[in-house]
Amino acid sequence: MWWYFILAVIFLLLGLAIHVFKWYFLISGYNLMSKQKKENVDTQGLGKLMGYYCYFNTIIFLLLGVAHALELKIVMTIAFILFSLSTIYVLLKAPRYDGNIYDKDGKLRPGAFKKAAIPLIMTGAILIGVAILMIYSVQPTKISISDEGLQIYGMYGALYTWDSIEDVELLESLPEIKVRTNGSAVGSHLKGHFRTTELGAVKLFVNSKISPFVYLKCKGKDVIFNLPQSEETKAAYQEIVKRLKHL
Repeated sequence: MWWYFILAVIFLLLGLAIHVFKWYFLISGYNLMSKQKKENVDTQGLGKLMGYYCYFNTIIFLLLGVAHALELKIVMTIAFILFSLSTIYVLLKAPRYDGNIYDKDGKLRPGAFKKAAIPLIMTGAILIGVAILMIYSVQPTKISISDEGLQIYGMYGALYTWDSIEDVELLESLPEIKVRTNGSAVGSHLKGHFRTTELGAVKLFVNSKISPFVYLKCKGKDVIFNLPQSEETKAAYQEIVKRLKHL
């Protein structure tokens, strides 16, 4: 939670440094230009853009910190989307202040297409990456049960051998989640590493809106998962219990 507030302070200080104190050398790309090329950059306009970007994301990270403390997951999702959109906007807008790429009429200078294409490629890569990650994150959990153990597929998936599972329990509700340490939380879809009040560190593969949940007490890290249908989850639990009894 605290690192959100730390990032908010960092963004605020960067915004003030660039926008107010005009420390343009902090702007990536500009600081590497030759003196002649720097003279063709609208540093006032670029500094204003970067300053507003930093101020906006100062608010975003403050919002993320508060939402995390209050466990408002939907607010956190919206805040992350806003952060991504503001970053994409800056990547597209910043080259417009570079007179080495665009002339006074806003037209590309001869031979400047490659430079202008870089932010477009980066923006496209970000959009595609975010889309793939979000689509992948909301996919329902898939498992297979074999003589070797329980295999959970997809993001953060792993094989849990029977000798590594110490106990299994069917939960009607999830334990209270304190923090996401390294995972994905898109709406009710939770995947990855989380810390809970009752169990400490756990790995989740769940849709929190669909109960029940299978809790596996494992050597190393405990796991909680459920399947798209409640009956599927119950059947998986029964099969795991059966396998463990025959060890």
